[in-house]
Amino acid sequence: MALIQKIPVTVLTGYLGAGKTTLLNRILTENHGRRIAVIVNEFGDVGIDHQLIIDADEEIFEMNNGCICCTVRGDLIRIIRDLMTREDSFDHLVIETTGLADPAPVIQSFFVDEVMVRQTQLDAVITVVDAKHIWKHWDSDEAQEQIAFADVVLLNKTDLVTPDQLKELELKVRGMNAIATIHATQNCEITLDQLLGVQAFDLKNALSIDPEFLDDAAHEHDESVFSIAITEAGTVDSDRLNRWLYQLVQAKGADIFRMKGIVNVDNANRRFVFQGVHMTLDGRPGKPWQPDEPRCSELVFIGRNLDEAELLAGFRDCLVKDYAYVR
Repeated sequence: MALIQKIPVTVLTGYLGAGKTTLLNRILTENHGRRIAVIVNEFGDVGIDHQLIIDADEEIFEMNNGCICCTVRGDLIRIIRDLMTREDSFDHLVIETTGLADPAPVIQSFFVDEVMVRQTQLDAVITVVDAKHIWKHWDSDEAQEQIAFADVVLLNKTDLVTPDQLKELELKVRGMNAIATIHATQNCEITLDQLLGVQAFDLKNALSIDPEFLDDAAHEHDESVFSIAITEAGTVDSDRLNRWLYQLVQAKGADIFRMKGIVNVDNANRRFVFQGVHMTLDGRPGKPWQPDEPRCSELVFIGRNLDEAELLAGFRDCLVKDYAYVR
């Protein structure tokens, strides 16, 4: 009987806003000769990460009905099982978890399900760390677990910190994870041979971190962290949007861990994409709108002490008058 060729799997994790989508885009678009399938997980009811991922031939599957490490693990196993029936269509699988995921139960899935044990092989757990903002979340269980279970750690956004700060962070990470390979990156620029096909995952290392790793026990999230999703039709005035966003980060930036938006601005031909981490905002043109595609703005905010009604009212005030929500 011929041996089944196992599909290598990369788990891509990291706290909110660290740069996972940037790295995923790099993986999908560079000339590495691999056929890659991707599973993207969202935190909240509205998924927009698939719109942040630039055009690629690879197949992308999105899960947005919960944290990938909790209620949807069954869905994860189901999707991977389905993918295995089409194993000739790809030769590497990448799973991008939400920034609030504990990676341990995701990893666990590859050792407790018979089909996944037989047909997949966990290649590496890659954790992207925001070198500037990780200190704000260092004490969170998720951030620490993401680093602790990593085979490869990218200390990203090195252009935003001093060499001394980067060295301090590297020592802190090394103190938490003595076996991971650490790379310092800007915009997740790294040779993909250092990330894919590295065969870096070792179950014995995971068990040394957590002897009960394979026990099917529940884990807890920080309940004070939650997401708010806004979906609105119509077009948005760019000046009002910019003013609102900057006022928002000035007033609430400390409590906003992550925000993402796909916005129909000034009725332009392309989406406007913005992302933010705390007080930092970045915006750029996105994919073109298709002629028959309904234009809809979708925003997601993740953080603490967020007021959904206030955020919704603020965004609706940015709508062009002809389309403005009628109160």
